[in-house]
Amino acid sequence: MTDSASPHKPDRSAGDREPFPQAITSRQAAPGPHAASGPLGRGLVGPRAEKPIALALQGGGAHGAFTWGVLDALIEDGRLAFEAMTGASAGAMNAVVMVDGWLRGGPDGARERLETFWREISLDADLSQAQRSVVDGVMSFWKKTPVGAFWNAVASPYMTNPLNINPLKRALADTVDFEALRRDGPADLFISATNVWTGKMAVFERPDLTIDHLMASACLPTVFQAVEIDGVPHWDGGYLGNPPLYPLYHGARSRDILVVQINPVERRETPRSPAEIRDRLNEITFNANLLRELRAIDFVDDLIADGVLGRSNAYKQVLLHRIDGSGGALDDASASSRLRAQWPFFLELRDAGRAAAKAWLDQHYDAIGRESSLDLKAMYT
Repeated sequence: MTDSASPHKPDRSAGDREPFPQAITSRQAAPGPHAASGPLGRGLVGPRAEKPIALALQGGGAHGAFTWGVLDALIEDGRLAFEAMTGASAGAMNAVVMVDGWLRGGPDGARERLETFWREISLDADLSQAQRSVVDGVMSFWKKTPVGAFWNAVASPYMTNPLNINPLKRALADTVDFEALRRDGPADLFISATNVWTGKMAVFERPDLTIDHLMASACLPTVFQAVEIDGVPHWDGGYLGNPPLYPLYHGARSRDILVVQINPVERRETPRSPAEIRDRLNEITFNANLLRELRAIDFVDDLIADGVLGRSNAYKQVLLHRIDGSGGALDDASASSRLRAQWPFFLELRDAGRAAAKAWLDQHYDAIGRESSLDLKAMYT
């Protein structure tokens, strides 16, 4: 976990903070030590790997099954090595399960573990009746009925889920060997959560990770009780870093960052019902900090292009890429379906993620290590 002495902590005073971490720029960079012809370095490196990349995995509940599909296709393709990963909520879980599986059995082990995890958290898995009540009842029923709407307005998870039952915790315990992950994990991990007391982002790193850090990163405060880390309550990391990009500026040597985005930036329709309004607000909130970081990257990029900032070793150039669900399954999925935990729905999203990853590889693989394939201005303006 980051603390006041850590260089990764985002809530330093303005006087202590760099204008932007390592003054990142996304413009085309000259080939560096991690270009295709150079050494791949540490990380998840398969036998056919040619280029290293860092992954930034967005959270979004059940929609994280789309990210599972993306990762499955990238691993199957085999040409990329994954040096470091940052994630929030479902993105954090995908990252941790992938690294744990790779540690146990290489690329095939990572793919197998991801599938096992998503099967475990589906309602079709062998859940107890109490666990089904939390996943299906608290997450769905109370959002769909007039009684539920009233109850949500007056109740909290300390009332609706007093035993704090969370099937995700059992699934992670059954799937991930956290001791081995902390000791031997071959790739760096940066997992975000929201500090309830300070309202600031916390970032937990692989050598410190426990199951509680993952629970904190995925703690929706309307469904689960806050998760205490060292006596401090934490909520879902998506509120402040979904996913946080800045840890990769310091923690990854690769210039390339691939963002897997599952919350739509745009929806060309006006929400009118209370549920539609709430859903769209959730999407906007869970994208806000990612867009802020991308805007900062583009701002520094323009300063360098205009000669306001000179190029030197103090400025690390980052090449940005993105895989998202636009034009596919996620466009048709409402934000509230993030709470839909049926196995057939997970498989539908997985297949959509695999298709999106394959299309991205076909179109943009050659750009990795050479230039950004993401148009930042078109994304945030």
